[in-house]
Amino acid sequence: MNRSNVHLLDLPDEILLMILKKLNNVDVLYSLLDINNGRLNILAQENTFTNTLKIHQNVKCFIIDPVFMERILLATTYPNLNKLKIFHFQQQVVLNYFTDESSLQSIFEQITNLILVNHDQNGSIGLLKNYTTNDNLPNLKCFSLKSICRFQQYDKIVLLLRRMSCLEQLTLYIHVKGRNRVLDGTYVQRDILDYMTQLHSFTFYIGTYVDTIGLSYKLSNEDIRRTLTNIGQQHATSIVNYVSTDKAACSIFSLPFAFDYLEHLGNAFPNIVFTYVTYLLVEDDDPFKHEFFIRIARSFPLLKYLRIFNIESPVLCDLMTFESGNSESHSIVEYPHLTSLDVRYGHRDYVEQFLNDTKTYAPCLTELGVVDIHLKTVTKNFTRDETRHNCVKIKRLFTLGSLDHSRDFCLYFPSLEM
Repeated sequence: MNRSNVHLLDLPDEILLMILKKLNNVDVLYSLLDINNGRLNILAQENTFTNTLKIHQNVKCFIIDPVFMERILLATTYPNLNKLKIFHFQQQVVLNYFTDESSLQSIFEQITNLILVNHDQNGSIGLLKNYTTNDNLPNLKCFSLKSICRFQQYDKIVLLLRRMSCLEQLTLYIHVKGRNRVLDGTYVQRDILDYMTQLHSFTFYIGTYVDTIGLSYKLSNEDIRRTLTNIGQQHATSIVNYVSTDKAACSIFSLPFAFDYLEHLGNAFPNIVFTYVTYLLVEDDDPFKHEFFIRIARSFPLLKYLRIFNIESPVLCDLMTFESGNSESHSIVEYPHLTSLDVRYGHRDYVEQFLNDTKTYAPCLTELGVVDIHLKTVTKNFTRDETRHNCVKIKRLFTLGSLDHSRDFCLYFPSLEM
């Protein structure tokens, strides 16, 4: 036999097994399973490689990406597996896993704690269409669904949740669009809680978006909070924020706020501490004064990512506050953990607010999104000392418009990754 023409698959099973036994068992399983070669797949499932691991009998929880889900869950049996956390799932990847015909059906039947975290940029949880057609889930005790995108499948979520009659703990973080009415406590009780008689822990954030043109009434925070109290959710509150002249963002959520992501916060928000929030989008059709950013710093102590959507200038409001003698208008706002700031969809004055070190102290700022003209104006073509310090550590700059990398520009952003 010509040695140069010998391939791995030319070897008999006995020789292949001898070679594979010299390798780490985990490497064998990970490298050979599910590679579209039936022979290697069978060899990798030999007792030599699966039984000697012995970990499968002890596994109680998997935190997994759906791309590898079938490959891992079908590698062997997991008799004690009861918790499954699936990150980054998208409809085209896991659509077939949540049906009666799924190869993973027996796995899902033994799960008592299921967590789904969706970052599908299309804003749809396509798998719910099929998943809601299955039988009840009597073994499921804990369920968590978190989606940062807006979607129109609230009814599908309701159908899914109604199958969990024995649920004891429920966590929901959802944004719903297309309903044009607030999902308040009355809807939550009628649609979800009435079907969960054993539920004792409910952690939630439910956001809805309402077109205000043509509404015969004004959305009231007090009325929405009253619906939460009426269903026994005393430790909960609501926010109504008019993000534009024709649209309001409304949210209800449990307290303390348990999530790390919050959008569409405006000037009027409750005086509470959002301990875990690291990502925040603020938006309003009224300008944000200096005092607003002081409140943000106090209420969001771990804030890392901040986006500002507001085209209204706060200068006149702040000038009136300054002349009234308000001491807080003089204070420097400190954001000790802020690493990313996006003001591409904000007024130029908010660039001034954050880059001027007499107004804001942001020692960890490494990423900035900004309009090119705004940046040039505020920094006086990259020569102004008051705005230099907060730019020194910026590594990534995202601009609407182009910037010439002049000598002054390069000196202003010495840490910039070119």
